[in-house]
Amino acid sequence: MRFLRDLKPAAFAAAPTMAALVALGCGAMLLASGARPSEPERFLQLMEMTPVILIELSHLISSLLGLTLVILAFGLRARLGAAWAATMIVLLIAAPLSLEKGIVWEDTAILLAAAAALAPFRGAFPRTARLSRMEVTPGWLFSAACLLLGAGLIGFWSYQNADYGDAPFWRVMVDDDVARSIRGWAAAAIALLAFGLWRMLGSAATPPIVGEDDPEFARVRQILASAGAGGARPNSNLALLGDKRFLFSPSGESFLMFGVRGRSWIALAPPVGRPDEKLELLWRFRELADAHAARPAIYALDAEDLPDVVEMGFSIQKIGEVAVLPLQGFSIEGTRRGKARRAWRQAADAGAQFEVVPPEGVAPLMPDLQRISDAWLAAHAGGEKGFTMGGFHPRYVQEFPVAVVRFEGRIIAFATLWPVADRSAFSIDLMRYVDEGPKRIMDFLFVELLKWGVAQGYGAFDFGMAPLAGLKDRPLAPMMSRVGSLLFENAEDFYNFQGVREFKNKWDPLWRPRYVAAPRKWTIPIVLADVGLLTSGGVAGLAKRPKRAD
Repeated sequence: MRFLRDLKPAAFAAAPTMAALVALGCGAMLLASGARPSEPERFLQLMEMTPVILIELSHLISSLLGLTLVILAFGLRARLGAAWAATMIVLLIAAPLSLEKGIVWEDTAILLAAAAALAPFRGAFPRTARLSRMEVTPGWLFSAACLLLGAGLIGFWSYQNADYGDAPFWRVMVDDDVARSIRGWAAAAIALLAFGLWRMLGSAATPPIVGEDDPEFARVRQILASAGAGGARPNSNLALLGDKRFLFSPSGESFLMFGVRGRSWIALAPPVGRPDEKLELLWRFRELADAHAARPAIYALDAEDLPDVVEMGFSIQKIGEVAVLPLQGFSIEGTRRGKARRAWRQAADAGAQFEVVPPEGVAPLMPDLQRISDAWLAAHAGGEKGFTMGGFHPRYVQEFPVAVVRFEGRIIAFATLWPVADRSAFSIDLMRYVDEGPKRIMDFLFVELLKWGVAQGYGAFDFGMAPLAGLKDRPLAPMMSRVGSLLFENAEDFYNFQGVREFKNKWDPLWRPRYVAAPRKWTIPIVLADVGLLTSGGVAGLAKRPKRAD
């Protein structure tokens, strides 16, 4: 008994895949059985007990139920509770029909055994989505069509090579068998064609990009404002940038945001909102991408997100580390924070002043913030960003509190803040300045910002990710980790990888890994390239260089 209890978790983990294979096998068996000739002796016995019309209907319905099981296999693999219930019903209906179409008791026994094997595993199918939400890929439909074609070829071969003698009665019976086989096969083919057309026309269209004038944008804002513990992270505020597409949960209390570039559909971070709805949204995202023959991926995952994506069968790759500074008991004192402390004091003594302006007070400051942003962009490569990073768009900037530094009455630096409703953490998005005041003015801004976070009751400050940090170049490490480590050490001319980590590390933060996930390992480099292009605004954005001073 103890062995069985220990085996139960593994059995339930394997149940969806095994159930899908069982349903697929039973469906193929019914389709092939409908295409083969009946056993003459059994058929004669059946004719004595059963009306012809019932035999004809049983043969036709069995073929359609076989196709139904093939279709339901997709839902079982996706852990749909409705697919499990429908499969049980189909198996229990198909079992007696196998007796009525020709006393094929072997098929009946197999179908009943399959139903008995699946019955204890209802708990392995927790997803509550309706069967109509089951997305079917074009490739899967092609495979089902090949299976149906194979059943037809079995029937063709069976009747071409059968020798029934010259008895007129048997010839009549065989002719009826041929007609019965053709009817069953044709009905299944028509049903598959209808199903394929319905999925092609009925599959949800690609969600459009939601702009500020869209009613759904207000829903996004409301979910961000009301997300409970663990329901949102600082970078969840990128939903308000206006360049994302969204999937909403049935309750309307959660959303998943993603971007599209070519065949890549890339979700940014895990879903936002109710924790109990996250896995269902991730499955819906994957199914919707599959229905459009797209390449799904999830970018910027934390370690606590990995169980869900592993359950979905995704491959995982570390892409860097994020620096998080706990604010409980925070102090600027200490050896590692000595340089920042001295820069903070020098700027304060020179007259620098810090203030956090609430969202409703940002509009009057926009001309000054625009001037600083334009000057900063002119001196830096790449131009305005998007997708994984915010850009300077007046409407977007006014969504958040803005930290500003004034010197001699003028704003010389600012940072837009990303808060979360439960105050577990906050971060910064845009961080721009001009060289019109004390040196290292951003160190002054950070120190003041951390002190403000402590006063506001935030649990931590998120410094953001250091790309490719923490990847290991070991002989047995994954190839992508070894290449990433090589880039981190030797590609400073392309991106300041080490400088970014060094700047964050001087605050003595905790470093946490961050990941990207995709169904296949080999697609991850393609996904990362598409993330870069989405963030930079395309190849033109990557190639953009700062203006030279006269």
